[in-house]
Amino acid sequence: MSKSTSVAKAADASVSPVQPEQTLKASKALIAHIKKAAATPASGKQNLLADEETTVAQTPVWLTLTTKSHIHDSNRLQPSKIVLPHPLNTDEEATICLITADPQRWYKNMVASEEFPEDLRKRITRVIDLSHLKAKFKVYEAQRKLFADHEIFLADDRVVNRLPKALGKTFFKSTVKRPVPVVLMAQRGKVGGKRAPAEKGKKRDPTENANARPVPEIVAELRRAIGAALVHLSPSTNTAIKVGYASWKPEDLAENIEKVTTELVERFVPKKWNNVRNLYIKGPDTAALPIYQTDELWLDESKVVADGDAPPSALPGKHHKSEKANIGKKRKSLDAEPEPAVEEAPAKEERPKKKAKKALPESNDEKLDKEIAARKATLRKQKSAAKKAVDV
Repeated sequence: MSKSTSVAKAADASVSPVQPEQTLKASKALIAHIKKAAATPASGKQNLLADEETTVAQTPVWLTLTTKSHIHDSNRLQPSKIVLPHPLNTDEEATICLITADPQRWYKNMVASEEFPEDLRKRITRVIDLSHLKAKFKVYEAQRKLFADHEIFLADDRVVNRLPKALGKTFFKSTVKRPVPVVLMAQRGKVGGKRAPAEKGKKRDPTENANARPVPEIVAELRRAIGAALVHLSPSTNTAIKVGYASWKPEDLAENIEKVTTELVERFVPKKWNNVRNLYIKGPDTAALPIYQTDELWLDESKVVADGDAPPSALPGKHHKSEKANIGKKRKSLDAEPEPAVEEAPAKEERPKKKAKKALPESNDEKLDKEIAARKATLRKQKSAAKKAVDV
C-alpha cells in the first residue's frame, strides 16, 4: 500500500482535513491484511482447531489519535461515549449488568414490565443499586465473579464516580469492562433560571420514581451505550478507540472511523485540528496505517529553533568569554544599584620554614668495638671483686 497522507493544515480548526477516500482505502487494506494473516499464521503451521471466521470476527480495529500536547491532565476513570452509525456490540447473547442509584426496586420493575423490549430484557441479567453492590461484592473473589459473569456493565451517571472505590482494581485496572455511564433521570425544571431543588424530608416509595425518564427514552439510552465507542482519556498524547471489527465491510468501518474522528476532535481535543498530529488505524498485531498526518509538529512555532541557527555567542567574528555557571549564587537584577566595593582581606602570612636537621657524625666501627670491649672488661673486674668480698 502506498503511503498517501494528507499533510495540509486545515484553514479552519473546526473543519476535518481527513479525506474519506484515504480512510476507505486504509480500511480495505487493513481488513484484507487481517484476513490474510488469519488464513496463514506467522508460524507457518495451520491450526486445525481454529475457526478462521471466528478469529476475524473477534479481531478489533482501533483508531489511534496522536496530538501535539496532552488532551487530559489526569486519568479519567469515567469513559465518554461516541454513538456510532454501526454499533460495536451486536451480540444478542452478551449479558448486561445494570448498576443504578438507590433504590433498585423501581428499575427491576421497569426491566420486567411489558413496556420494556423483550430482546433487551433477556440480556440484562442483573439490576443492582450501589448499596447492595457494596454489601454483596465487598470481597475480592465476589468482585471477580461479577466481572466474569457479565460482558457489559452500565451504570447510572449519578453513581458512576463512586464505583472505583466499590469495585476496586478488578474493574478499573484495565478498560475492558469499565462501567459505561447512562442517564436514567430526567433533568429537573428550572425556577428563576436555576435548577429546582429536589424534595427533602419526604419518604420515597421504592416502587415509584417520579424523576425517572420515560421507559422508551431509557431503552434508547441503554442501546446507545451498548453499541457506542468508548473514549478513555489519560495524561498522554496518544488515545486509542475501538471503532469496529475485521469482519465488517470496509464501507461500514470507514463510516465509524469518520464519525469517531470528527466527534473526538470536536469534543475532547483542545484547539481542535490545530492540535492533531496523526491519525492511524490498526489491528492488535498489525502495523499502523495512516489516514492523516500533519507537517507541523508544534503548536507554538516561535519556541522551536531551526537547524543551523546558533545563539549569538556562537556567531563568527565575535569573541565572548566563556561564562561559568553561577550555581548557588543569587542573580542580580538589571535595575539594582551597584553594591559598594568590598576591601580585600590581607594575604595570610607565610608559614616559617622547618629547621634543617643537624648532620649526624660518621660512624666508626673499630672505635665502637674497642669501647664495647673496654666496658665488658670493666664489668668482669667488678664482678670478680664483688665475689671475693662475699667469700671472705
